[in-house]
Amino acid sequence: MKITQTVCADAQSSWPHDGVDFTAKRVGVIGTGATAVQTIPEIAQQAKHLTVFQRTPTFCVPARNGCVDPEVTKARKADYDGIRQRIKDSFFGFDLNFIPKSVLETTPEEREQEFDKMWDTGGFAFWLANYQDMFFSKEANDVIADYLRRKIRSVVNDPAIAEKLTPKTYPYGTKRQPLDTNYFETFNKKNVVLVDATADGPIEEITPNGIRAGGREYPLDIIVIATGFDALTGSLKKLGIKGRGGRALAQEWEDGPQTYLGLAIAGYPNLFTITGPQSPSVLSNVTVSIEQHVEWISECIAHMRRSKLATIEATPQAQDAWGAHVAEVVNSTLMPSANSWYMGANIDGKPRRFLPYLGPEGVGGYRRKCNDVAENGYEGFVFASRGQGGTVHPIAAE
Repeated sequence: MKITQTVCADAQSSWPHDGVDFTAKRVGVIGTGATAVQTIPEIAQQAKHLTVFQRTPTFCVPARNGCVDPEVTKARKADYDGIRQRIKDSFFGFDLNFIPKSVLETTPEEREQEFDKMWDTGGFAFWLANYQDMFFSKEANDVIADYLRRKIRSVVNDPAIAEKLTPKTYPYGTKRQPLDTNYFETFNKKNVVLVDATADGPIEEITPNGIRAGGREYPLDIIVIATGFDALTGSLKKLGIKGRGGRALAQEWEDGPQTYLGLAIAGYPNLFTITGPQSPSVLSNVTVSIEQHVEWISECIAHMRRSKLATIEATPQAQDAWGAHVAEVVNSTLMPSANSWYMGANIDGKPRRFLPYLGPEGVGGYRRKCNDVAENGYEGFVFASRGQGGTVHPIAAE
């Protein structure tokens, strides 16, 4: 039997609109990131046999999806305004805050209680409301990561498989935090096999009958590709955008993205990049960040209409200063030590550069920075008005 279907799990546009029936099929999933973590347990319930091809194991925390306690719902609805304000001022755009102490200052019993509470709660709490030195100190990070490694080993029955599923090569939190429902438990099923690139050998080729990895062929009927995105820059580069003098954005960003505030690009007038590279974007509750950008851009356009201005454009100086600030901030953390898509490391040939913005005060601090720029006459931007003959006249921002 030959492969009958290959589907991409990382883009809704590539997933068959009428769904995929895995019943009685031999299925292979390539990847163990956030998308795969969500799909693997579901496929394993339908498929005759599931083979998971893993390059890098993933730290997972339970999603704990389910019915919400009516009393919790009532309390949240009664505090909508407070919640909205807190997430706007927060670090990651969630109603969550770091524990304001070092994990190294706590006793083993104290930290274990905190970890258990966050684990039982589920969701992003373990990632975004942990001890404040998690992203800065490798020693502190190791303490937190050890808790998650112990959880994996306690759930997976086969010690050899548990070790393959246990991350050891990067600090916890420096890659996207997948939320799972029975992900690790799935590898206890008899119809599920894990093929690890390090222990068993990497994928060598896709054959007419399946996948060859580590010198062995795995017969498959369906292959699900969950290998990630060309995040933050890929979609913008593919649009074919050109700026002044016909400068192609794809060429401009060959060595990595350059923006001002993640909102605008020097040489590309009237182009706004909502949650673009070098803004909090994917490191935040992205809905909160989208709202902040849309509100800022809307007010900027209104200002231009009131002032009869035709174009707005970031200055090269402001763009260079912002890029240096983004790099300086992230280089004080553990984030660059992981081969993550935050660093562009998942795409062959993509420059290794931290793509979002991890500001010292997070989403709240970034919001205040954008507001300050506007209040200071759109500092770092240059405007131009249009004369009677259509001529554009530059006007420096005050």
